[in-house]
Amino acid sequence: MDFSGKIIAILQPKGGVSKAGNEWKSQEYVIENHDQYPKKICFEVFGNEKIDQFAIQMGEELTISFDIDARQWQDRWFNSIRVWKVERINAEMPSSPGSPVPPPPPAAMPDFISNDAKDDLPF
Repeated sequence: MDFSGKIIAILQPKGGVSKAGNEWKSQEYVIENHDQYPKKICFEVFGNEKIDQFAIQMGEELTISFDIDARQWQDRWFNSIRVWKVERINAEMPSSPGSPVPPPPPAAMPDFISNDAKDDLPF
């Protein structure tokens, strides 16, 4: 699944040691979309290498790709939204040499003369 929006919060990193003795680290972020009624998602990036690779900063515009999973703990269920891909949304794409130049805006529309013979509309 994908979701696009702006990073509005970066939560405290979590870490620990697994039962197998391996260290782990995760970081949670909150992203908000730009719909009429904005939605927020708190998502997780798991592992030092992914946290460093994505390098998510406050206020960035991103599109995240994620998986949703649920797990049970002490007779309660919890959802996990784990991100596996992050794409930055550039508000302004820098133009590179050789890229097509957008056409100029259209010129102002000419004023029509009421006695114009081409004006055959009945109203």
